[in-house]
Order: sequence, then C-alpha cells, then structure tokens
Amino acid sequence: MKKNNLILIVLSVVVLLLIGTVIFFVQKNKQKDAEMSEVVEMMNFEKEQLEKDYSDLALEYDTYSSTIRNDSLVQLLQNEKMKVQQLLQELRITKATNARKIAELRNELATLRTVMAQYVHQIDSLSAANKVLRVENVEVKRKYEAASETVKQLSKEKENLTEVVTRASMLEISNFSMTPLNSKNRKTGRYSQITTLQFNYTIQKNITCPPGMKTLYLRLTRPDGEVMTKDPDDVFFYENKYIAYSAKKDFEYAGEALSDVIYWKVDEILQVGTYRADFFVDGFRIGSFTFEIKK
Repeated sequence: MKKNNLILIVLSVVVLLLIGTVIFFVQKNKQKDAEMSEVVEMMNFEKEQLEKDYSDLALEYDTYSSTIRNDSLVQLLQNEKMKVQQLLQELRITKATNARKIAELRNELATLRTVMAQYVHQIDSLSAANKVLRVENVEVKRKYEAASETVKQLSKEKENLTEVVTRASMLEISNFSMTPLNSKNRKTGRYSQITTLQFNYTIQKNITCPPGMKTLYLRLTRPDGEVMTKDPDDVFFYENKYIAYSAKKDFEYAGEALSDVIYWKVDEILQVGTYRADFFVDGFRIGSFTFEIKK
C-alpha cells in the first residue's frame, strides 16, 4: 500500500514537471513570436522610410533640373534621377525581412546622396557665377546706354553745329529789283514794249562761305503759278529732287559783297499780275522776292 502511494506521488511530480515544462516552452514561444513580430514591424517601418528617402531624392533631382539652364548638367541630373527611380522600384519589390538587400539599398542611397551633394555644389557655383555675370551685364548695359546717350548727344550737338555753320555759310540776296527793258535794252514803262526783264541784286558779304566758282539759279513763277522756263531740261537739284529754273549765271565769289544782274528774255505774252523770283546757290534758297507786271 505504501509502495503504491509512493508511485502515485512520483507520477504526480513527473506530471507536474511535464506540465510546467510545457507551460514554460509555450510562454517562451509566445515571447519569441512577439519579439519577431516587433522586429518585422520595425523592418517594415525602415523599408517605408527608405522608400520615402528615395522618393524625396528623386524629387530633388526634378527640382534642380527645372531651375537650371545648363543642358549638360540637366542631362547628368536626369541620368542620376533614373538610377534613383530604378533602385526605388527594386526596393519596393524587396521584402522587408531581406535585411541584406535592404542594407545594400541603404548604402546605395548614401552614395546617391553624396553624388547629389556634389551636383548641388556645382549648381550653387554656377548660380553664383551667373549672378556675377548678371550684375556685370547690367553694369555693361548701363555703361553702354550711357555711352550711346553720350554719342547721341554729341551727334545731335554736331548736327546742330553743322546746321549753324551751314546757315552761317549761306549766301543772301539783297537790293533786289526788276527793270523791264525794250528791244534796245533801255528801261521802259510801256507793257507792249517789254522784251527783257532785268533782275538786279546784291549777294551780301559772307566771309564764312567757301570762296570759288558758284552757280546762281533764278526761278520765276507767273501769277498763275507756272514756272517760267525755256527748256524742260533746265533743272537743278534742290531738297532731294530736281526742280525747274528760269535762268542761271556762274560767278566767282570771294566773300565780299557782289552786285550783279541776270536777264530773262521775254518770248511770250506776259501775264499781268504778281510774279515771284527765287534765287538759289549751293542748294539753298538765298532770296525770294515779288514784283509786278502792269499794263
């Protein structure tokens, strides 16, 4: 009887030990599962963070590519961006538990960031150089505009001076008068006897006018507005066009006052009324006068 009780006690102890051992291992496995779950969750988080870092780096390449104007540098940035996108795609299909591959991609990201830092330095250097160039261009443009304005002002002053000198060198007619002559070249007051019109004038003294041989053109205009001329080819150049003249006379001018006459031979019936006589020398109108023909 005592022996049976002892066996029962031993068996009870063994059972209790077995139950305790099972409970211990079950608890241990639960703890390991919890720890493993925590590790997997952490690995998933790290993978997500790594994907975000890759996406941010790709966005940085996009941003810099759109802000610079250097085609060669833009192409290099685009090439690096393609590498980032390829590695990002590779990361997305990699399991979070693939620690070795995740570590490789993390190292690749560090390398890409180093390359990006070099490009950023290069971009900053170009930007600084461009800023200096822009400042220099603004200064050059300002100096060019100032120089152009000075040249324009000097040109205008030269034109004004040239105009003043030109006007100062122009000859002028004074003491104009018209004398009607008969066939004997004598003054007549009778309309029917007029055969010649004698125009008397004085070219005033002007020491600024270049001396030498010159041509005086007389242009007579009838009361009806028609120019009196002997030949359609009797023209001279005035204000960028050729105009008709009535008579011309060559003379030598030495700067002193010169009194002279020029004639118009009457070959037509003279109109009664007011005539105009314009004198031209050296391409300038130097005098304009009116006279009357009466019956």
